[in-house]
Amino acid sequence: MDAFLSATGHILTPIPLLWCFLGVTLGIIVGAIPGLSGSMLITMTVPLTFFMGSSYDALILLIAMYVGSISGGLISATLLRMPGTPAAIMTTLDGYPMAQRGQVGRALGLGITASFVGGVISWVFLIALSPTLAVWATYFGPWEYFTLVLMALVLIASLTQGSMIKGLLAGFLGMLASMPGVDPSTGMLRLTFGFNSWAGGFNLLPVLLGVFVVSQVLKYIIDAERPVTRIAASNKGMFMTLADWKRQATNLIRSSVIGTWIGILPGIGASIGSICAYTAAKNMSKTPEKFGTGFDDGIVASEAANNATIGGALVPLVTMGIPGSVIDAILIGALLMHNLQPGPLLFVTDPEVPYTIISTHLIANFMMLAVMLVSVKWISKLILVPTAYLMPVILMFCLVGAYSLQNQPFDVWVTLAFGVLGFVLEKIKVPLAPFVIGFILAGLAEAELRSGLMASAGSIEPLFTRPISASFLAVSLFMLVWSFWGEWRRSRTQAGGAAA
Repeated sequence: MDAFLSATGHILTPIPLLWCFLGVTLGIIVGAIPGLSGSMLITMTVPLTFFMGSSYDALILLIAMYVGSISGGLISATLLRMPGTPAAIMTTLDGYPMAQRGQVGRALGLGITASFVGGVISWVFLIALSPTLAVWATYFGPWEYFTLVLMALVLIASLTQGSMIKGLLAGFLGMLASMPGVDPSTGMLRLTFGFNSWAGGFNLLPVLLGVFVVSQVLKYIIDAERPVTRIAASNKGMFMTLADWKRQATNLIRSSVIGTWIGILPGIGASIGSICAYTAAKNMSKTPEKFGTGFDDGIVASEAANNATIGGALVPLVTMGIPGSVIDAILIGALLMHNLQPGPLLFVTDPEVPYTIISTHLIANFMMLAVMLVSVKWISKLILVPTAYLMPVILMFCLVGAYSLQNQPFDVWVTLAFGVLGFVLEKIKVPLAPFVIGFILAGLAEAELRSGLMASAGSIEPLFTRPISASFLAVSLFMLVWSFWGEWRRSRTQAGGAAA
């Protein structure tokens, strides 16, 4: 508790509070512009944090951007029927029709309020679960950590959109991309193919910049003049009445809890949480036919859940160093770049770090509510900026950020190469999330597996005899079988429908 109060007190001082405000505001703006995303913003900001005076302030800025970017997507989803972020896809179904009816302020107000409530409820789970899980995780040995990483990769591959095979392929490609360089166990070079510049491997930041930012530049640069039909933002009717609160209380709590628990599952993300909460709200509604026509319950369910996934996704990050979403994978990379090792020992060695993350999440949600309610009318004007006009500037910042990491042109070429790779993977519908998380977690998985093998004289028996590692392995196998069986069943159904 002392560490939490200390971290909160630090955030509430002028400079950290300014960083929090800046992060939330930038996150909302970027989240509101279709084509940009929180992952792009945070990835581009990471190299700039090296020049900040404190690693804690860097974390405050990045977490605030995380909260703002997920929330900002509802603006364009409501006004343009174009989700600013994937998390706001379900919001378009009811937000845009409500705005078309002239209830723009009400649609935005419901979304903003639901986002705030979802964030606060998920924060309760975050602060309640994290210290306990961190203590529990200190009992993990190498086999437990290896099977935990394996389970995370399988979950990510099985729950991302598209083919399970493509998800696994992306994860393995990411792991393969992390292999070139010096073998951590033997000290020998591997997979460098005679290129001396590969001896140090591929740095995380250029890979992230390439996959998440340059790939999007290549995707959107050809779309310079996207036609849009604009609905003007309005503050009229933005605040929920007491009757609204009573009517939406159950929906708010249910959707927030669903979003939180889906966020805790590694690699799933806010869009899946939003879909699940929206589906649950529709199935439990007395008037399910109203969903998709501009219905209050649809907006509330979607926005409460997608913001709640942030707090849920931060739970495995601060307790075990496992990313709960793509942005959390980038945050883990940022921690590592600031010489902070994410995981349960942080609560012992440097408790200010996890509690800074936890405190920032809460304060950023209050700040998000204030910024959105006050300035949504002006922020909404930015969504008309053609995305492709922003891309050359974004590309320049990416390349400068990659070069500034070590002042080596090699990192610039790595950024461009992984940008092309990310673009190609998206074109063939291979998800990027498993690739990036595989790249980040491969080193941990390899180190823990080798450590376990050395401790057991080369035997893999502990993988099956230790209860926790055996449980993680069983979950991984179950998810694999379930996903392949589901795909086989869908293919049979489609084949039968085509034959008919």
